[in-house]
Amino acid sequence: MSGNVTSLFRSTAAHSPSMAALARESGEAAGAGPVDFCIPCNPYFPTPAMFDELADRLRDIVTYYPSSADTITAELCSLLQLPPQCVAMGNGSTELITWIDHLLVRESLAVPVPTFGRWTDQPMETGKRVDMFPLQEAGGFALDLARYGEFVRARGTRAVVVCNPNNPDGGYLHKQALVQFMDAMADRDLVVIDESFLEFADAEAEPSVVQEAMLRPNVVVLRSLGKNFGLHGIRFGYLVANPALAGRVRAMLPKWNLNSFAEHVVFMLRDHGPEYARSLHQVRRDRLEMAAQLSALPGLTVYPSQGNFLFVRLPVGAEGTAVRDRMLTEHRVLVRECGNKIGSSSRFLRLVVRPQVDVRRLVSGLEQVLYGAGRGAAVPGPATGTGYSSGTAAVDRLMYETNGSGMRAITAQAAGAGDPGLAAAPAPATGTGTGTGMPLPPAVPVAPAAAAVPGPAPVPQPVPVPQPVPYPGPVPVPVPHPAPAPQPMPAPAPAPAPAAAAYPPPFGPTPPGVPARGGLTAAQVRGTNGLESVPATGWPNAAGMGRAG
Repeated sequence: MSGNVTSLFRSTAAHSPSMAALARESGEAAGAGPVDFCIPCNPYFPTPAMFDELADRLRDIVTYYPSSADTITAELCSLLQLPPQCVAMGNGSTELITWIDHLLVRESLAVPVPTFGRWTDQPMETGKRVDMFPLQEAGGFALDLARYGEFVRARGTRAVVVCNPNNPDGGYLHKQALVQFMDAMADRDLVVIDESFLEFADAEAEPSVVQEAMLRPNVVVLRSLGKNFGLHGIRFGYLVANPALAGRVRAMLPKWNLNSFAEHVVFMLRDHGPEYARSLHQVRRDRLEMAAQLSALPGLTVYPSQGNFLFVRLPVGAEGTAVRDRMLTEHRVLVRECGNKIGSSSRFLRLVVRPQVDVRRLVSGLEQVLYGAGRGAAVPGPATGTGYSSGTAAVDRLMYETNGSGMRAITAQAAGAGDPGLAAAPAPATGTGTGTGMPLPPAVPVAPAAAAVPGPAPVPQPVPVPQPVPYPGPVPVPVPHPAPAPQPMPAPAPAPAPAAAAYPPPFGPTPPGVPARGGLTAAQVRGTNGLESVPATGWPNAAGMGRAG
């Protein structure tokens, strides 16, 4: 592939170029593109027989109008055992995110980062304040719901987003903890639980909170069909909420916002439930095997994931864009470099779970690009003296520029009178940062190790090489300051202890048989009077979709 192809990545702000754009630029025939570890598809569904069926109907599908969205939604709800008045289907989850922002987000929205880019970009495009809660690399990018809740209250944020599993790291939150968080946020305008990748999780038998969302007045659950079914190009997804919220979104959607491909796939699903369940099971097995193989690469860190992708940190010295471009041009493997995701850096890749034959090609390519000596390894040898930052300072600067006055105050306090990008580390290192959600990494203030070299003068004299000269210069500067700093700071530490206590939900869960404001009773949600059972459809329901088989 030519350099023109890799240049497409530099022209996209927050996402990768489409496969169609890559094919046009490379001039490759259909189906002859690279092995795709970038787009998070289900490689096992639809089945070849389903694709043949769609091909046989292609002329009718593209010639005629689809049915109304209400008709398609009714079929999906029958399949998933959901009440249609609690569901709105959109032309992909992005259309639903857009309408959620326009209709339900008033002034501010909180979201952990890194995450799916539309949750940060969409509200900023409409002038909302976006309060970004940084997930810490030192903690494996895990979301602490208690601290996130404190952050939301400290900032006064009105709408709250949680992605489960999160994209790009695949971090997972257990259902019970998530329901408790939803109840603790009952005084907020809106709580969105994005479950776009939840079908690939196997941590719990029924991990979804769709049933709980329908009983609450301010909770919306977002689900994706394109990601689950490996059909991103069809563009279909749905949200679940109480009838009042779902109805507001549904009323704004065009009558034919779903296309004929979406209609045909939805009406095909009833006959292919077992195949879908088997595809999810295979993806979960592939995820374990792929994680084991990648973890064997020296210096490569693989983070735990419940999605159909793995988040990896490249070895020290490797730069993600160079690795991505070389993997594409030299090995015809497409990977997702995450330097354009807020809260991430170019040292991270998101790799989609694929069959073992493709994973072997990926691992072989990474071995050559990262460690091979043929054309120059991406990871320098230990004698080169090349350093590489994890991107934390760059992330902090980005937060400073985009996150509003609250985060600016935190950054200013950390930076003092010095440079905001470099001097921010020593001062807050020992603080708890309660309510800020932005503690600086503990690895930075380990500068006292430099105290073993107090005199800068003797170092350059015996070694005339120019490289060591700039290094000892800046080291002695912070040495006198960190030493006294940690001693006075532990004293006020007990003060924020009450704030760090478990947050009690202001309102308890809705009791059985009692409707929430604008909601339904538990029996109504399940489509019964509380005595009758829901008739089986042969397809797993929304709460445990894909668990059978």
